[in-house]
Amino acid sequence: MGLYARGLRRLGHTRWLAALGPYMVAADRKVQRRTRGRLSVMGRGFTQLLLTTKGRRSGQPRVSPLIYAAADGGFVVAGTNFGRGHHPAWTGNLLADPAATVSVDGRETAVRARLVDDSGPERERLWAAMLRVWPAYDTYARRAGRPIRLFLLEPAEQANGTASPTT
Repeated sequence: MGLYARGLRRLGHTRWLAALGPYMVAADRKVQRRTRGRLSVMGRGFTQLLLTTKGRRSGQPRVSPLIYAAADGGFVVAGTNFGRGHHPAWTGNLLADPAATVSVDGRETAVRARLVDDSGPERERLWAAMLRVWPAYDTYARRAGRPIRLFLLEPAEQANGTASPTT
């Protein structure tokens, strides 16, 4: 992991970085879309994906750059919203329609989202995987004062039972 990524991981716990987060996400969305995931505002020290959901009200495609952890043949993502008191919009979109697409390094994969239970061994294991990628998620969870929605995005063919996990 490079110096830039190590610095971001350390600064991730600060309130001012959390306040800048939505602006960084907007910029990152543009950079990643234009470069097909080859470049990112966050740098290359993080596992990142572009999640495309269908807007639950508009029906229009909505793209969100997210940090993820690979687990169980899929992608784990956390709806921390930088520790804000409300859930990020993309989590509501997944609850309304779990079919989505992820793009990692320019490769698109159709996925089906599954909300992980708020407690239990699966939640603990997947949350620990997320903390290894971005330790500040624990800080965000404390600040949010709400349960953090954690999703496992499984490749659509795997979610339908036609393929086996790859990781």
